[in-house]
Amino acid sequence: MRVEGKALRTIWVGDDAASVKIIDQTRLPHRFEIVTIANVADAARAIKDMQVRGAPLIGVTAAYGAALAMRADPSDLNLEKACAVLAATRPTAVNLQWALTSMRRLLAALPPTERFAAGFKHAAAIAAEDIALCEAIGDHGLGLITAVAARKVAGPKAGQPVNILTHCNAGWLATVDWGTATAPIYKAHEAGVALHVWVDETRPRNQGASLTAWELKQHGVPHTIIVDNAGGHVMQHGEVDLVIVGTDRTTASGDVCNKIGTYLKALAARDNGVPFYVAAPSPSIDFSISDGVAEVPIEVRSEREITHISGLGDDGDVKTVRLAPAGSAAHNPAFDVTPARLVTRLITERGVIAANRDALAKAFPERVALR
Repeated sequence: MRVEGKALRTIWVGDDAASVKIIDQTRLPHRFEIVTIANVADAARAIKDMQVRGAPLIGVTAAYGAALAMRADPSDLNLEKACAVLAATRPTAVNLQWALTSMRRLLAALPPTERFAAGFKHAAAIAAEDIALCEAIGDHGLGLITAVAARKVAGPKAGQPVNILTHCNAGWLATVDWGTATAPIYKAHEAGVALHVWVDETRPRNQGASLTAWELKQHGVPHTIIVDNAGGHVMQHGEVDLVIVGTDRTTASGDVCNKIGTYLKALAARDNGVPFYVAAPSPSIDFSISDGVAEVPIEVRSEREITHISGLGDDGDVKTVRLAPAGSAAHNPAFDVTPARLVTRLITERGVIAANRDALAKAFPERVALR
């Protein structure tokens, strides 16, 4: 994707071929800063502090972190220690565990002297695979958007853009490139389809307003930020043609765990007859669990994310201010689960499929076999 007209990824190998660079997403949209990850501690901190975030990018960053640990100490003990440190950073996104399992399986079978080079190469392959998966999701999702556009050629909505609502940031900033939920949007935009994106602000971290809006603006995609609670309203008034969201973990039965507030959008979409699609790359599918509500570990983050907010002051400095009364308690679950019955379809790298056990198993039989 593009930043000020320049093609860029969210993570890339440094010039020294022994470190990686990331965009510090905690600084966006007001500051664009690049940070170096030189060791496993840097990688763990970047994930935990959300300098990188989004299930696919977390997985890729963890893979590079495991490889960098082998540069410092390629022993079996350090491999296990590094993977444990990285695994503990965030509990919900399944890509983190998937990437670390892949790295551990590869590295443990190699002699220590080969582990750093092989690990760095494998992490790069995981990053390349993520790009390919996201682009494939874009290609499959493009048809959903063009079908809506075709229906708008004539009739009362003739000439109107395709209106898409998305939640949080499942854009290229959440992956290595293209994004998941945004991949079909970028594909449609580049194909010349007239479209407009409703961007949920996505409290409490405002990743829609600060990240999705930023990247859509960089790419020239028309968009409007709305407060989270306005989603149902714009659906009621016929201003949403389809909803596309991402996923941090999709169960074997099709339940979808995504940023808090996704469930409410799915309920509003069902009530208003709006298709609700989930962009789900296969590494985010967890075939080991079935009941999302009962089995997915939900990360609970700091109260401060709710009681305080940061923004750019008139003087050009970023300031953090308190919103809530001092002493008021806050509860901050970072994700919720949307039951499969509310998901119209999953957009995967292998096509648009039903959100149920049979469809998932048929699309990804090799993943089921690994369970």
